[in-house]
Amino acid sequence: MATILAIESSCDETSAAVCRDGEILSNIIAGQKVHEQYGGVVPELASRAHMQNIVPVVDTALQNAKCRLDDINAVAFTQSPGLIGSLLVGTQFAKSLALALHKPLIAVHHMQAHVLANLIDDPKPSFPFLCLTVSGGHTQIVLCESPAIMKVIGETIDDAAGEAFDKSAKLLGLPYPGGPLIDKYAKEGNPTRFQFPEPQIPGLNFSFSGVKTSILYFLQNAGKSNIYKEEFMATADEKNKFITENLNDICASIQHRIITILLNKLRKAALETGIKDICIAGGVSANSGLRQALKETGEKYHWNTFIPAFQYCTDNAGMIAITGYYKYLAGEFDSLSVSASARAEW
Repeated sequence: MATILAIESSCDETSAAVCRDGEILSNIIAGQKVHEQYGGVVPELASRAHMQNIVPVVDTALQNAKCRLDDINAVAFTQSPGLIGSLLVGTQFAKSLALALHKPLIAVHHMQAHVLANLIDDPKPSFPFLCLTVSGGHTQIVLCESPAIMKVIGETIDDAAGEAFDKSAKLLGLPYPGGPLIDKYAKEGNPTRFQFPEPQIPGLNFSFSGVKTSILYFLQNAGKSNIYKEEFMATADEKNKFITENLNDICASIQHRIITILLNKLRKAALETGIKDICIAGGVSANSGLRQALKETGEKYHWNTFIPAFQYCTDNAGMIAITGYYKYLAGEFDSLSVSASARAEW
């Protein structure tokens, strides 16, 4: 029997989870509303909030799992990537706890954990499977051959899909975080009313910078054009009126283009590899439009599609715990000299 205590602190959620023999017994997440007034995550405020939250979050995770520290077989934590100040809080806490308990320490790559979130609940994909991993900082297609063997076969060459959602929301004047609000308004809109270009990037890589620029000019021109032309530039009042009167359709059209970019590349990857077990992961996988589009695409191409529960899509310790569990079974432990890293290869 293996019981893993996991800690996630890569950005602005402080999370702790307990996993026993591959089953998540608890998954506690403390968010940070302090960032809303700034329109984005403030790293210094995030690290301070982690220091305040980490002890009560870990304590609650243990209580909900009906587990004591003495029952823990190993401590897993997010080592990279993320905000360095936030990562340091979780890393130092995990190292101190492992040292005090005389338990093994397991460092986890955040993006690997997002992929393995698909192994938490049944039904689970069979190896090898493809995973479209989409978040605010990453957009990747991952070929997963085992819990330990993964290869990125496609990734964004500039911006991430999650960033495209959030920046578009900001251009629309929506509060942070704006991605979920685009999803909300898109449900009431026409996804084909407004057209945004699809980047022609060869291979399996993505690009979203051009789409963001197209959306910027579209809004600045109050819907008259997607390109920069001084004669199309609208006044602030004209722009705001256009957005207000067409918000649902604009959001639906933006979301439709981002999703089609993602799924067209995923379809190409499935065709090239011949793999039929297809997953999504990461914060953007909580988007209802993407979830529905994946199901429909899977039915069309006879894929076996897998989507994590909402609580395992955004940053959470449950995915760190399941990854830590497989690393524990493989005997992959880390020394107390391991350090947090804002950026690290898989």
